[in-house]
Amino acid sequence: MPDSPGKITLWGIEIFIATADEGSISAAARRVGASASAVSQQLTSLEAAVGATLLNRSTRPVSLTPAGAMFRRRAQVIQNEAEQARAELATSDLSTLTSFRLGMIEDFDADVTPALLSDMATDLSHCQFLLETGASHKLFGLLDSRALDVIVAADMGAAASWMEVHPLMEEPFIAAVPKGLVSEGLQGADFIDALGELPLIQYTARHVMGRVIAAHLARQNLRLSHRFELDSYHAIMAMVTQGAGWTILTPLGFLRAQRFHDGLDLFPLPFAPLARTISLHARQDVLGDMPGQVAERLRGLLQQLTIEQARLHMPWLGDSLRLL
Repeated sequence: MPDSPGKITLWGIEIFIATADEGSISAAARRVGASASAVSQQLTSLEAAVGATLLNRSTRPVSLTPAGAMFRRRAQVIQNEAEQARAELATSDLSTLTSFRLGMIEDFDADVTPALLSDMATDLSHCQFLLETGASHKLFGLLDSRALDVIVAADMGAAASWMEVHPLMEEPFIAAVPKGLVSEGLQGADFIDALGELPLIQYTARHVMGRVIAAHLARQNLRLSHRFELDSYHAIMAMVTQGAGWTILTPLGFLRAQRFHDGLDLFPLPFAPLARTISLHARQDVLGDMPGQVAERLRGLLQQLTIEQARLHMPWLGDSLRLL
């Protein structure tokens, strides 16, 4: 049923904010899960309702008019209040929650994410779940633009003032080398010498993890030979098992590519240790107690499905891999 002329709707406000953020009708349509024509129609209806042109839709990217910039501030307050009301209702009775938009790093695709969604679906029988997986920087962008409610991602420095953060786990970076190439107990220069001319297969610097590794190597004054820079754990580990190089990754990365486990050996980093923290992030004071509740569910799953499994393969990890 079409909206009545002259009425401002939450749907229209959500579409307006998405279009203002994305600078594109088609990108806004993807973000809200509607057709471009539906987005355009809603924008026209909203402009008719407020009696002003809010967007310059003929420009690329789409831009706000002066009236649109003024309305944008009010629209954000309205959306915040709607989200707060939804969260308060949901936390008072979880069965009333109708939608939940979750972003998860790809490291959890095979085990943690399906287990979490199945667990939540039992309690939230009438809830529709939207899952977005990807690299941490992508998920932070979607949380910032309000396209997601909650994300689970690797920390990227100090949290923004509008975020609430629930630390989940800390994991060290480790070295993976072709099977039998390096003897146990080698460290530092002896470890590097044992690799011979074998190059480092780097995780792409387009992602935060790759930049963290590169910066750590620079701090150690290490200039390691490398020919490959990839963004796939599976491709990296396949090349390591084939003897094409060695790599630096995390226990989670190792667990994702199980079919290559028998073809490589794992060691602590042969130089100064490096670790990353994975946390749940949400907008502060928007979702009530829900982020904390989801974080608590996740900690139990992480202990069972990642930490205990990783320690079976790498008992030397000890407390360097731990819940927070």
